[in-house]
Amino acid sequence: MAEQAGSPESPTTDRLYPRVIAAARLFFRLLGIRWHVSGTEHIPRTGGAVLASNHVSYLDFMICGFAAQPAGRLVRFMAKDAIFRHRIAGPLMRGMHHIPVDRDAGAQAFTLSVKALQSGEVVGLFPEATISRSFMPRTFKLGAARLAQQAGVPLLPMVTWGGHRIFTKDKHWSLRRRRAVMIRVGEPIVPLPGEKAGALTLRLHARIAELVDEVLADYPDGPDRPGELWWKPAHLGGTAPTPAEAAALDAPDARGPG
Repeated sequence: MAEQAGSPESPTTDRLYPRVIAAARLFFRLLGIRWHVSGTEHIPRTGGAVLASNHVSYLDFMICGFAAQPAGRLVRFMAKDAIFRHRIAGPLMRGMHHIPVDRDAGAQAFTLSVKALQSGEVVGLFPEATISRSFMPRTFKLGAARLAQQAGVPLLPMVTWGGHRIFTKDKHWSLRRRRAVMIRVGEPIVPLPGEKAGALTLRLHARIAELVDEVLADYPDGPDRPGELWWKPAHLGGTAPTPAEAAALDAPDARGPG
């Protein structure tokens, strides 16, 4: 099953993926989402690339996938293998040829991802490995950098903001209409000859942190109700947990699902 889920496929076999995208577009249209998208010209129309994003909501897979649509690309996301075993989400994930990740045996997912990249696919992942409760970038895992280096492809830093106001960790669904959701893709980061994965990861983290700051400065929406600032980072006057407080909240389930 893992082989099927991660195997690179030609666009002609992607019958399910476009239908899921259409359904997601309808869902967001019904919510009246106001999209603010920039930098999509950095996503190559051909060839492999690693799309690495911050992670603030359970909708980030859909939102990040939209960033690749102007280039005509379908992103193969790496996701925890438990999702592939879910009775509803599992068939969808396999049908869209996403890549399951067993956190206790990640070598197979890494191999599948490298093969997908070398065959010209865009592979998406969240280097934080879980949703950030502070909504600011956490420490990154090395996987994105290692994939880019092994496959010889660029890293595409991107950020998304606003999806957490619809559905995120510790919060219920909010179907309030007319929210703004922002997507910003940065210039490709090309691994340097002899560069260590740790150094490349630090470069990626720094660039994503810069993009997050840019998006926060440009975000057009205020609170839904006076004083309701749970979705805004603490250092900007919001009531979201600080990074230190978020780390303490994450500690009990550090080995659990993200």
